[in-house]
Amino acid sequence: MRPYELIKAKRDGQRLAPEDIRAFIEAYTSGQVPDYQMSALCMAVFFRGLDSVELSAWAQAMLRSGEVVDLSDTPGVKVDKHSTGGVGDKVSVSLAPLAAACGVPVPMISGRGLGHTGGTVDKLLSIPGFRMDIAVPEYRRLVREVGCCLISQTEAIAPADKKLYALRDVTATVDCIPLIASSIMSKKLAEGIDALVLDVKVGSGAFMKKVEDARTLARTMIGIGAEMGRKVTALLTDMNQPLGRAVGNALEIVEAVEMLHGRAPADYTEATMALTAEMLVLGRKAASIAEARSMLEKVIADGSAVRKLKEIVQAQGGDPRAIEDYTRLPQARATVDVVLAPQDGFVTVIDTEAVGLAAVALGAGRQRVDSIIDPAVGFTLLRKEGEPVKAGEPVVRVHYNDPAPLEEVKARLTRAYQFGPKAPAPRPLVIERLE
Repeated sequence: MRPYELIKAKRDGQRLAPEDIRAFIEAYTSGQVPDYQMSALCMAVFFRGLDSVELSAWAQAMLRSGEVVDLSDTPGVKVDKHSTGGVGDKVSVSLAPLAAACGVPVPMISGRGLGHTGGTVDKLLSIPGFRMDIAVPEYRRLVREVGCCLISQTEAIAPADKKLYALRDVTATVDCIPLIASSIMSKKLAEGIDALVLDVKVGSGAFMKKVEDARTLARTMIGIGAEMGRKVTALLTDMNQPLGRAVGNALEIVEAVEMLHGRAPADYTEATMALTAEMLVLGRKAASIAEARSMLEKVIADGSAVRKLKEIVQAQGGDPRAIEDYTRLPQARATVDVVLAPQDGFVTVIDTEAVGLAAVALGAGRQRVDSIIDPAVGFTLLRKEGEPVKAGEPVVRVHYNDPAPLEEVKARLTRAYQFGPKAPAPRPLVIERLE
């Protein structure tokens, strides 16, 4: 079927043959199909959707557009975790060494910050010397020898996705569940994994604002995994406030290391433990979640989790001393405490997307693709939802280098916080589990 006919068929609600989908994506990746025809097909998919057969063909075509890493020389069940993105989400930084310390091989291709959400790549690159532009042969060796390797996406892996995502970003087709699911799964399955844990975030700081949309996305990705012979488990987790207290790249590295010492905020600790426990069960290192949690507590208590993080950092060219001596990480020159509580009472609401956008304005994220991130800047949340405040008490500490954006940052943070006389009812961090 010619490109025009394929676009017309999907526009009219017809089912596309798998071979036609594969041919179209191959032709787009090679430059034979122009952007305007691919954008037309994406818009047709946005309105008409893809059934399970079409979705499987679409995801497989994206996956096969580049190299699929073979990790068969690494023994054991290879497991990764993917988050749909949030604010203060530094889970991967602590989860990867935790799982590896328990014997689960962790191959992880991570992303940069997107919109108001931070990226694992940006956080890890705040460690002096840390390399993530690692070629596939070295990636395979590090997974085999260290038990974990965290890299950024390479040109060789899922090039169709890289090209298509840039197009979706400017054609209003980003928030389309079949396209989101196939984008995520094509990259993840190209890593060489056997199983995957999904952290699908829901709330004001997530791309999915409603539980039903997050559930649909999770089920769609689980279905793609099943079609390709991979076991996938998903947790829907709350992102109605930032995770932990640190927002900003080097600040989040500190909090991640503190988690490996057992000293991190309760919500961040629980998210990391819940997701890593799922990895241990999928990786056949634990028969139950309870057994997995016991194993995780042991590697935290005996120091082997933080030692594994140092080993990963050293193997990827970073300075392992920064994991012990935080002054070796980028440091902001100044701090200022902002957002004064107007009355005695409680923090009732935090607009998490607004906090993320304030971090971007400060320099912790990108306002444009070519923006340079300042790894030292960010926020410490002195008070979070449900915590008591006194009138005039500040609730956010801003770590900054350039004072120029401070007024905008303060205004954004002030709008993000709401206060009241009563504490809001607590919400569960893990909303739902799907498999």
